[in-house]
Amino acid sequence: MTTTANDMIYSVLDNNLSRIAGIQGAVLLSNDGIKLSAYLLERDQAERIAAASSGIAATMKAISREVGGGGVIRQLVEMNDRYLCIVGCGEGSTLIVVTSRKARLGELGGEAVRTAQALGEWLGTPERAPAPTSTPAPTS
Repeated sequence: MTTTANDMIYSVLDNNLSRIAGIQGAVLLSNDGIKLSAYLLERDQAERIAAASSGIAATMKAISREVGGGGVIRQLVEMNDRYLCIVGCGEGSTLIVVTSRKARLGELGGEAVRTAQALGEWLGTPERAPAPTSTPAPTS
């Protein structure tokens, strides 16, 4: 991603997520767990959150397919001291928002979805195609 694209992403994240009480940070990641951008988080922490969260997002998509639920809009994880909101963002991207327990759940969910929609309008990270499988050469 170019610096201009990173600046644009950061601006969208800041303009939308800074309104949430108790915001701790956010990570925009590709669905294969690669951090695309981070907001208010150290690089190493953002990369670890991206890698771990991609598994949660993939699991929820698989469950939704199994039960015919359609696209997953958002997932909310409640912890003793934090909330984690996972939202699909564009084709092949996911937005993770971390807040303290001061956040109001309706506000967190609404702002996370609005932020993901704003990014998703112009940001699409296509999912990677599976690696081609090699077939043995025919024998004569």
